[in-house]
Amino acid sequence: MPNILIVEDDQEIAQLIRETLEREQFTCVVANDGETGLRIFQEQAPDLIVLDLMLPKLDGLEVCTRIRQQPGSKDPYILMLTAKGEEIDRIIGLSTGADDYLVKPFSPRELVARVRALLRRQLRQGQPVGQIYRTSHFQVDLDQHQASRYQAIARRSWN
Repeated sequence: MPNILIVEDDQEIAQLIRETLEREQFTCVVANDGETGLRIFQEQAPDLIVLDLMLPKLDGLEVCTRIRQQPGSKDPYILMLTAKGEEIDRIIGLSTGADDYLVKPFSPRELVARVRALLRRQLRQGQPVGQIYRTSHFQVDLDQHQASRYQAIARRSWN
């Protein structure tokens, strides 16, 4: 199942997103600021990132830019989910490297539909959705041919 990183500083919204996506059988990890989100991206290489723009420590545009500039790393889909809904904000977000843009307040069903649509593109392009298997202590990434120690964190938020 695809791995999704949620980078959202509002705890209630992050919880809503995670619960909504986990009900659809996605594996989710939450980061509450941009720096932590970037670190988790580097450690776990998610298939898709749901990214807020207005974040502490490192804003969403900077996180998006840094992810897109990383050579040789997995290139995840990025769905910006933000309260900034003006046309210029959407243009900047998409120009920075976002694959989709959704404005708050949002419909959880629309969020799921957009996530599924982005991941369908990945399957159509012949890219397998990350084959990562986890136990409570180890992680095996079949795509990268790597095994590593792993600490189960899918149910807690990173601060």
